[in-house]
Amino acid sequence: MAVQCKVLICVYLLTLIKHVSPSEIQASPNTNATLPCNVTFPSSMKGDKIEKSLFTVSWITNGSNVASFTKAAEQIKEGFSWDTKDFVNGDFSLTLLRASLDLQGVYECTVSYNSTLLRSSSVTFSILASPTLSIPQQWVVLETESHLKCHADGFYPPPVFFSWTRDGKEIQPPYQTEGEQSPDGYYAALGNLTFYPSREDQNVTFGCRVSHNRSIHELDFHLNITYRPSVRLSVLPSHSQNIPLTLYCDVESFYPEEVSVSWLQNGTALPEPPATEQNPDGTYRTRRYYTLSTEQRDQGGKVECAVNQPGVVHPVSGSAYLETLDPRDEPPVLTKSAKASVALMCISLVLVFLLCFGFSWRRRDEKKKSLNVSGIILPPRVIVGQKGRVTCSIEGRMVDRVQTTWFLNDTPITDTSLTGTSKANFNCLYNPLTTIHLPYGLTLTSPVSEKGHLLPSRDELGYYKLHTHGPLHSTGSGIQQLVSSLTFIPQIAIHKGAVFKCQVSYAGKDKIVVERVSEKFTILSAPEVSEIQLAETQNDSEVISMTVKATHFHPDVITFRWFCEGGELSPVASQASSSPRPNSEGFFSAYSQCKLPRSELEKGGTKVWVSVHHIALKQPVTRETRGFIKKPNVSEIHSTSPPDQALTLGCEITDFHPPNISVTWLRLREGEQDDREEEVIEGGELWGPIQTQPRLYRATASLKRRLTNQEKKERGGIICRVEHCSLLEPIERRWRNVDIVAPSIPPSISVCWSSEGVGVFSLLFKGGHPKVKLLWAAGGPTLSPLVSNETEEIGDDGQRELKSVCALERSTNLPSQTSKQPERRKNGHAIRTKAAVTDPDAEGIEYIDEKADGENNNIDRDEETKSELDEDSDRDSDKEERERNSGALHINTVNLNRSPRENERARFRVCVEITHPALKLPVYRTWTEPNEEISSSA
Repeated sequence: MAVQCKVLICVYLLTLIKHVSPSEIQASPNTNATLPCNVTFPSSMKGDKIEKSLFTVSWITNGSNVASFTKAAEQIKEGFSWDTKDFVNGDFSLTLLRASLDLQGVYECTVSYNSTLLRSSSVTFSILASPTLSIPQQWVVLETESHLKCHADGFYPPPVFFSWTRDGKEIQPPYQTEGEQSPDGYYAALGNLTFYPSREDQNVTFGCRVSHNRSIHELDFHLNITYRPSVRLSVLPSHSQNIPLTLYCDVESFYPEEVSVSWLQNGTALPEPPATEQNPDGTYRTRRYYTLSTEQRDQGGKVECAVNQPGVVHPVSGSAYLETLDPRDEPPVLTKSAKASVALMCISLVLVFLLCFGFSWRRRDEKKKSLNVSGIILPPRVIVGQKGRVTCSIEGRMVDRVQTTWFLNDTPITDTSLTGTSKANFNCLYNPLTTIHLPYGLTLTSPVSEKGHLLPSRDELGYYKLHTHGPLHSTGSGIQQLVSSLTFIPQIAIHKGAVFKCQVSYAGKDKIVVERVSEKFTILSAPEVSEIQLAETQNDSEVISMTVKATHFHPDVITFRWFCEGGELSPVASQASSSPRPNSEGFFSAYSQCKLPRSELEKGGTKVWVSVHHIALKQPVTRETRGFIKKPNVSEIHSTSPPDQALTLGCEITDFHPPNISVTWLRLREGEQDDREEEVIEGGELWGPIQTQPRLYRATASLKRRLTNQEKKERGGIICRVEHCSLLEPIERRWRNVDIVAPSIPPSISVCWSSEGVGVFSLLFKGGHPKVKLLWAAGGPTLSPLVSNETEEIGDDGQRELKSVCALERSTNLPSQTSKQPERRKNGHAIRTKAAVTDPDAEGIEYIDEKADGENNNIDRDEETKSELDEDSDRDSDKEERERNSGALHINTVNLNRSPRENERARFRVCVEITHPALKLPVYRTWTEPNEEISSSA
């Protein structure tokens, strides 16, 4: 009785157990991790009703048994633990002690109760180790190329992304590093930053930022910047050659305070003492003395003062020769020649003084003409289509006589900002841009305001406009300032890789005083980003591709980043990583594509977005889409034209999502091809969209208009263009403006039988537009489709005639039919359609049998195989004959089976279905075999 009760409890538990989906557990190294495996029992069941001994529990990984529990025994490997007391509560979890890399993998939990499987699940365990950041302490030299290193150690799994910050702002974008694996299995990576330290970097917080597994780790630090000193070597005066000589070395403008000064004589180090003082600007200075002994003074030669600093590879030194610093005094002795030389020198000094005094007046005038010309200042951002200004400043005492000339590379620039104004009034502005002298306080600009409408560019230089401000008094010493600037509209074809030149000269003088050349500048053009286009993948309809295009941007470096509900995706096809070729205007274009399973998008809540990053954008451009999409099905255009009423055209659009859809009606003139210029027709209406199924919609587009007589004569057409976010290209349906006229339909089918039992059935239609559609069929109780032949001719009355002919033979005994085929294939030429209609019994007529073509599906395959070798030569000749006779008539074979109850053949019927736009319903014509023919054939 107890056993039966346990079995009933087990069966009852099976209906109430909640299965949990497989999960993933991550843990840090050397920590404990619990792998869950739980079974939920109903609240009505008490713990004392469940026997722990009836449980069978096992944990397996990589084919190895980690832990197991049975009634007979309990086993668990070292490094794992569990609490079997919790089994009765449905908790079969396994705890990993001191997690490590070798414990990673998939763990399978299997729980059975009384030999009945209750639970089978798997848990993936992996190690997640965050990196440890460190930056070696080092000195960098001011305005010298320096390298910083950031170590990320002990992380798992790879990769990591390094970036560098300055005062919280990113100065180097993130870049990926896989790192190297150490012997313990973890990874280490090194990030580098190359830069030139400036004075502004002192006491600024720098940071090394590392991104690992969606977590950010950052280490801040300050730079130790070394300021290189200036070194000057001097000597204290000495009145005797027999006493020691004292040298001193001035070291100025260095940082930090710690500095060492060493003395060398002829490359040999000398002993030294110290002292430093701080300058007002925070740097330090020191004067070091060294006294040479008498022997060292007599030795003479080169003396150096070398200064070493932290981070400086080559010490800064000052040197001099003792013969220069310490000349040897000798008693003066003047000879007669020396006295004459002194007298001549005095006379020369007087002459030189007189000459200098004479030239001083001229030098005074030249000093007034000296100019201080700044470099050319470029705009901070040069953007295509937006005005930019380059400026050059000139200072001096005679700037009112200065003129400037601007060049693009070596081509003189002409002012192109004027339009509708006589050039005679502004001759100076249509020559190379030149500044002329103006009274004080006036400004020369073109008559058109810079804030006015941008005029179209002239010639190939584009839009340019000159501005000159000054002369302005800048100081009290009579120095004036003149500012010459040039406004231009950047164009890639003109300004890419170009430089501006400004030549400064005096009015009326051809000599160029100063020439300044600008640096090369980068032209920016922000990308035009399309909406996300969604489409089904050609090879896999269960995968949806999302495409976004960026066009009209410059330079060619662009980044696409795809995201899905907060996680970043990887693009499967992108042209942004390579360098796309520019178009004729110099702009670049690129596209990026991502793919997602249809099931994710069909949930209706999956949000996907892409951010586009470019140097011309202040903020990234974002495009997003949400939910399931499906391409619309667009029907052909149907038309109704009641008498004396407007023409109504309609187009059905079904099975699409999302419901946003656009329909445009366009007019197509007669004879226009796909490269036509279309004319949009107003007045179209859209009924819907209306929901037909969950996430599926339908709509009806209609257009009502009355055709003019001219449009009726032109026989043009109308296009219905449907646009939807799931379509890369719009769907178009065309309707032609033609008159619909019903043809003349004969009352019955004409039939002729040949002596070989082949029946030729025909119909002759006259007039009508467009061409009728025909479907021939034959058989007994059920009909099978037939192959027919249609030809068009112009009749004697001038009307168009359409002749449709269908040839067939009845078959009730397949072997006998097969034996007749060779006879037909040996009698001359194939019958042509017209001859078959007029005289089917004519001599020399040959019918093309569908069994010879291999198209008769009613022939038994065994019979066909047996006769294949015998008929190969006949088939080859038939094929050549059919190619020469393209109008040969195809013979259909219809097999009439006898009734299973009666030994009678069913009545033979031939039917044709006639459809035409002018007919509301199809028209049928039928021929039925007479009763006497059935009895005679039986």
